[in-house]
Amino acid sequence: MKSKLKIKRSIQAVLYVRVSSKEQEKEGFSIPAQLKLLRHYGQTQGFKIVREFRDVETAKKSGREGFGDMVDFLIKNSNCKYLLVEKTDRLYRNFKDYVCLEDIDIEIHLVKEGAIVSNNSKSGEKFIHGIKVLMAKNYIDNLSEETRKGMTEKAEQGIWPSLAPVGYKNVLGKSGKRTIKPDFRSAPFVIRLFKTYSSGNYSLEEIARKFKEKGFVSAKRPLYRSTVHKILSNQMYSGNFNWKGKLYQGKYPPLISEKLWEKVQGKLRKRSKS
Repeated sequence: MKSKLKIKRSIQAVLYVRVSSKEQEKEGFSIPAQLKLLRHYGQTQGFKIVREFRDVETAKKSGREGFGDMVDFLIKNSNCKYLLVEKTDRLYRNFKDYVCLEDIDIEIHLVKEGAIVSNNSKSGEKFIHGIKVLMAKNYIDNLSEETRKGMTEKAEQGIWPSLAPVGYKNVLGKSGKRTIKPDFRSAPFVIRLFKTYSSGNYSLEEIARKFKEKGFVSAKRPLYRSTVHKILSNQMYSGNFNWKGKLYQGKYPPLISEKLWEKVQGKLRKRSKS
């Protein structure tokens, strides 16, 4: 695509910057650099930047807060028809957002790519831009696919592949892979939860109230009946876990015995029928 950046005008524009995660934001390698690039470009090209929008989240799906605010602003301010952004994959990695901006009828300046696209662009330029959007989407789709594949491989090795549930915490194992181990703060509560319910003397509501009074929380939230049921129904506490419909034997310390697990499931089934 031919560069069209050497223009001079005094006209309103907005800029948009994005990083994919909080980690990237903390590392500081992207947001400040994008802002510096776009502000300088706007100044040298005679644009008056009236608003700056930013997001710290993936562009895989639509619904980003900063992106949404920008779209609303552009719709309400029809005199602002110019958007400055570093490059295509900073702006969108999904077709819904691509079509959304196309419907607003604005001129997008992809500064690092040295290109400008709008509804008035030549068909060849639109085609190339569409290919870039497709490539950006393919990148994120492939990343998700590889992530899912890696999680399944961990499960097959007996390693819990996701965030640790209450009672455990994520740690770095001896093999260098992320795994889980009992959390000394919450694990005793989970063990007592199973033992208390196995007695058959308490309902889920009573246990939730009883443990809430003792200050036990789940994921920093108060303990509710549904939370108690979710914990008591999670087989991973017995050393085996279900991942994508398949049962695996975990290589992490179980909090309860399989015998206690089966006893609790029997109580849950019995209460469910009654």
